[in-house]
Amino acid sequence: MDYSKILSKTASEIKPSGIRKFFDLLSAGDMSDVVALTVGQPDFVTPWHIREAGIESLEEGKTYYTSNAGLTELRNEISLYLNRRFNLSYNPGNEIIVTVGGSEAIDLAVRAIVNPGDEVIIAMPAFVCYPPIVSLAGGIPVLIPTKEENEFKLTPEELKSAITPKTKLLILPYPNNPTGAIMDYEDLSKIADILRDTDIMVLSDEIYAELTFGQKHVSIASLPGMRERTIIASGFSKAYAMTGWRLGYVVAPEQVTSVIYKIHQFAIMCAPTTSQFAAIQALKKGDDDIEYMAEEYNRRRRYIVAGLRSIGFPCFEPKGAFYVWPNISGFGLSSDEFCEKLMYEGRVAIVPGTAFGDCGEGYARLSYAYSVEHITKALDGIENFVKKIR
Repeated sequence: MDYSKILSKTASEIKPSGIRKFFDLLSAGDMSDVVALTVGQPDFVTPWHIREAGIESLEEGKTYYTSNAGLTELRNEISLYLNRRFNLSYNPGNEIIVTVGGSEAIDLAVRAIVNPGDEVIIAMPAFVCYPPIVSLAGGIPVLIPTKEENEFKLTPEELKSAITPKTKLLILPYPNNPTGAIMDYEDLSKIADILRDTDIMVLSDEIYAELTFGQKHVSIASLPGMRERTIIASGFSKAYAMTGWRLGYVVAPEQVTSVIYKIHQFAIMCAPTTSQFAAIQALKKGDDDIEYMAEEYNRRRRYIVAGLRSIGFPCFEPKGAFYVWPNISGFGLSSDEFCEKLMYEGRVAIVPGTAFGDCGEGYARLSYAYSVEHITKALDGIENFVKKIR
């Protein structure tokens, strides 16, 4: 059987995740002594009161399907949370859908908007899923490489130059994975001014909204005239240390969620019931957990940036998420070469910038969602490696 004639051409041609490449290398052979700063996952255990709510739901036999859109109580709490934390107002009855992680929320949003041949602008570098999801929907990813001199923010000039009559959607990934960049009210206002009189929608990935340092996150949906053209994808993984619970949500005007709902209904049915009950508790009683973890991430952020700079890396100061994005171009190696040598010779694993797009060449991503002790050990290994190759 000739599978090349059977398998989807689009799916077959998608490149594997560059992040997974390094995970696979780590799992091959004896790599147990390698110190990894690769995973974008909180090292905190989900707070006990949240776990307890999930356990109680199981003990009470709440193991049934929920409504497709999610438990009514959970959607009510998401609505209250968005209003309380970000001054956003959404109707829990028809503008909020609970999803299997933020990843499903992104996929649903793209599939609900994009027709074959539509162009989708994506600010890069960015999380690895956006271009493949756009391609699978038949869209054309239009990648805008952001620049360090602009603090890796999408500028209005860059956006204007990328817009064509085929532009359907802008994916705005801030706070940003991998750079740690954020966009404040003034930055977003300039983007909104360009979009307000167009039919271009915005998909705002706000999974790291609770992890900003020095200023509070601003959603582009809160700006005048932008709510009607914005879809927000978010979830519980980062703010509440609930990665394995696989729970997210998508919010948008009813005209958009009515289409998203149908896709979700046929593809997924509903998000995990146990996770939904745990999430209700997280939203009701988890504000203090958010503050505690964000404060700890901020401490780690300052520590790892100072450590990298002391070793000699030019290092952009991240203002959101839990990643740092040092410039590694001064060593005469490509990003992939540097990271592979560091792993095999320095016994420290980080992710090459090219995993997040071609514009990531010359950079690497380090996660500081690890303990200070773990980060210290990694920095020592990086410093020893750098001394050898200078």
